[in-house]
Amino acid sequence: MKNEVVIVLDFGGQYNQLVARRVRECNVYCEIYSYKTDIEKIKAMNPKGIILTGGPNSCYEADSPTYSAELFKMGVPVLGLCYGAQLMMHVLGGKVERANVREYGKTEVLIDKQDSKIFQGVSPRTICWMSHFDYISQTAPGFSITAHTADCPVAAAENAAEALYAIQFHPEVLHTAQGKEMLHNFVYNVCGCAGDWKMDSFVEHSIREIRQKVGSGKVLCALSGGVDSSVAAVLLSKAVGDQLTCVFVDHGLLRKNEGDEVEAVFGPNGAYNLNFIRVNAQERFYGKLAGVTEPEKKRKIIGEEFIRVFEEEAKKIGAVDFLVQGTIYPDVVESGLGGESAVIKSHHNVGGLPSCVDFKEILEPLRDLFKDEVRKAGLELGIPEHLVFRQPFPGPGLGVRIIGEVTAEKVKIVQDADAIYREEIANAGLDRCIGQYFAALTNMQSVGVMGDERTYDYAIALRAVNTIDFMTAESAELPWSVLQKVTSRIINEVSHVNRVLYDITSKPPGTIEFE
Repeated sequence: MKNEVVIVLDFGGQYNQLVARRVRECNVYCEIYSYKTDIEKIKAMNPKGIILTGGPNSCYEADSPTYSAELFKMGVPVLGLCYGAQLMMHVLGGKVERANVREYGKTEVLIDKQDSKIFQGVSPRTICWMSHFDYISQTAPGFSITAHTADCPVAAAENAAEALYAIQFHPEVLHTAQGKEMLHNFVYNVCGCAGDWKMDSFVEHSIREIRQKVGSGKVLCALSGGVDSSVAAVLLSKAVGDQLTCVFVDHGLLRKNEGDEVEAVFGPNGAYNLNFIRVNAQERFYGKLAGVTEPEKKRKIIGEEFIRVFEEEAKKIGAVDFLVQGTIYPDVVESGLGGESAVIKSHHNVGGLPSCVDFKEILEPLRDLFKDEVRKAGLELGIPEHLVFRQPFPGPGLGVRIIGEVTAEKVKIVQDADAIYREEIANAGLDRCIGQYFAALTNMQSVGVMGDERTYDYAIALRAVNTIDFMTAESAELPWSVLQKVTSRIINEVSHVNRVLYDITSKPPGTIEFE
């Protein structure tokens, strides 16, 4: 299934995952590695091509990330992007200097060599996304300039004979109008990839591989009902049938009716043979959270209590051979295990395992997939679309969408408001157009008038963002008519709410979640 691979060497760029995703969209398998990865390991992987990411440093400074010139002499095509392009020039004898004019944002690039393998089918003038202080003032020996801008004499350069390509801009971001074509040209025209990385083959191969690995062993999975754990569970079910047991812990912090919806699909009367066990632990979690207002403390309580409940159920089942985790590729990269960019967050799927569960080995069937690929796998497996395209949901659930203390009454308020919001977004045909959207309950109460009576009730905050990678996000510009309808319904239908706010904060400085 992975007969060919393109490697992304990460030099600390914010778009490292995006580069890999764009390559995979070309049906070519791609993995991210730190620039510190030993060259012998790279050679052993026999890559079809190597892409060097951007990064925040200046390549000519002594302590900046670098790589040996041997990388460019392996006979493997190399594409340098932004910092990666500058580093290629610097290492191979060119010159990189601080630019008089910084280029940032959408910039018109003029293609000087339209018969370049990289620029085949690209317009002579095309809009690209620039983000650099330094510039290539002199190309390395053997390179020719293939594109420029008004302020950047070397927007792209190549040594076609050695299959070395340098691009000063970012083809991986959507702001670069024909960036996907450029990356497609690299993996096919330059690297000669066959493009056999497809989701149907991934599913088929994974089922066969899991079946072989598990044999007659017993498998245990913590099923949250989210996309990742659902796809992982169904993949295991297809592979090993009733050797799999799934434990679903309902901590009372799910979206409205979500526990019942999960049970309807995966429970005893559902379509899958998961040996489904539902644990209704709502009151237990509410008790632990009583009086707690600090967000991180709430997260820890919910996470730790979840593990305790799961352990108790696991003990009833007895020893198992494998524990399933819904780890996906961003979990691996963001936890500092698969790239060079800073650790963004700790994941429950990468460490923090229940220490009392008796198992021999961990299964992570989705470890190589990005979120959009997980969804594709879910569709291949026949999981209902409403589950596959379910909105992202934090592990601690509504515990981080309720500001201040969590109570059963507050949970119901935010569940009802969120259900109305999601319903109206879907009615407006916007549910597949927005990266993430949800309702949160603020801890603010204010005076209002309903009928002829004075009220003193809560304010609901609505959140909707557009994002490519969930690392940065911009607030979505929802139609005013939709916001008005949602507001009217929430105030009229949800008890103890008399005000609705719309959060337009971007990330950064805010976070996507409302804690």
